[in-house]
Amino acid sequence: MVMSGKHFSVHEVGCCIKYFIFGFNIIFWLLGVAFLSVALWAWSEKGVLSNISSITDLGGFDPVWLFLVVGGVMFVLGFAGCIGALRENSFLLKFFSVFLGIIFFLELTAGVLAFVFKDWIKDQLKFFINNNIRAYRDDIDLQNLIDFTQDYWECCGAFGPEDWNLNIYFNCTDTNLSREKCGVPFSCCTKDPAEDVINTQCGYDIRAKGDNEQKMFIHTKGCVPQFEKWLQENLTVVAGIFIGIALLQVNKQQQV
Repeated sequence: MVMSGKHFSVHEVGCCIKYFIFGFNIIFWLLGVAFLSVALWAWSEKGVLSNISSITDLGGFDPVWLFLVVGGVMFVLGFAGCIGALRENSFLLKFFSVFLGIIFFLELTAGVLAFVFKDWIKDQLKFFINNNIRAYRDDIDLQNLIDFTQDYWECCGAFGPEDWNLNIYFNCTDTNLSREKCGVPFSCCTKDPAEDVINTQCGYDIRAKGDNEQKMFIHTKGCVPQFEKWLQENLTVVAGIFIGIALLQVNKQQQV
């Protein structure tokens, strides 16, 4: 028996494969909806939805864009996979397969380019971090992202605490009247296990002190070297994750 239109025959799509693809992609689609909802909620809280032109006002990277892009890709891919599997629609299933192939190709390309042009990647990462250091106080989401990064990797700035001289609130110039002058954010500070409450003023005036004294209170290593160190220590895990994702994508393409 052959079904008319853009449909496979009954024998081409088995029930198990059909509902496996459908079940997997309904979860994928729901995650995409969740990511998009969080992104739109964040922009609503910041007043972006009521003033679209404010999107370009932020000098640094807005983390909401990450949620929008990832959520959008997951939403489209999950929708195509769900409907394509449920309705046995050849067009949507081919779109789903090609989309997976493109993502797989981009992953391989990014991995090769990162290995071949690692010095250029390092320079771009430094530029990216320093550009966001300048905009640290401009957006609460960006501020939280930088604080999380510095706290997680126990680092400060791109290559050291002096990078915070790029920020108008933390620089050491005579024209800076901020209380945070010559300081660093609290996320640069070393943690005291005895303290239950975070001291958000722990970085005040710290860069006006000597290097040895700075090491007693803040992390003096930059986030770029710390990220490289983390990547080397977890290279097997990172490679395994990428290979696992790639194999899953290839397997799904074969099933389609």
